[in-house]
Amino acid sequence: MSDRFSRSCRVFGEENMKSIFKSRVIVFGLGGVGGAAAEALARAGVGTLGIVDKDTVDVTNINRQIIATDKTVGMNKTDALEERLVTINPQLKIKKYNLFYLPETAAQIDLSEYDFVVDCIDNVTAKLELIERCEKLGVPIISSMGTGNKLHPEMLEIADINKTSVCPLARVIRRELKNRGVKKLTVVYSKEEPVATESRIPGSTSFTPPVAGYLMCSYVIRKLTDIK
Repeated sequence: MSDRFSRSCRVFGEENMKSIFKSRVIVFGLGGVGGAAAEALARAGVGTLGIVDKDTVDVTNINRQIIATDKTVGMNKTDALEERLVTINPQLKIKKYNLFYLPETAAQIDLSEYDFVVDCIDNVTAKLELIERCEKLGVPIISSMGTGNKLHPEMLEIADINKTSVCPLARVIRRELKNRGVKKLTVVYSKEEPVATESRIPGSTSFTPPVAGYLMCSYVIRKLTDIK
């Protein structure tokens, strides 16, 4: 076991670390939630990591997105994240998909190549497309619900979509999945009422979105191994 992952091995155990090293996970959406989830997965030792996003880093991302700095503003998010991740684990295999994931582009990604899908997309149409495809293929998925306008990361939790409350995005996704016959979906969501703002553009903090991403990483690692 390399020194790079020796501290993780003490927690996970050697056999579980071997499983993590062999695992293939893909993260959709590299914003405040997805960027943190992707980096945490890389630091956990995931062997192959797919990263999906078409956006470029904007200065307004700096308050919450782990890849956003003055140096990376203007870069493709996939490029900025790759540049960061290879310094964390040079052995990590990264597959970049610089595209907007939508029904018309979904076929460009073979989800069956992956052991787990991490959905951090904020577009409802794209989110539903990804969830439905995972359902049909039998690929495990965890989806992030809304973290905008939230001040209390301690109110985030992992649950089935049918047991969620308060979150407006979860309400929409729950209804649409029911219409599509999808009965189960594991999500990270918050019971916190969103802070009221005058702008239609959601506000964000430096702490709530990344905590959602870390919770997603924790769930994925536990599901890929025998860790209880």
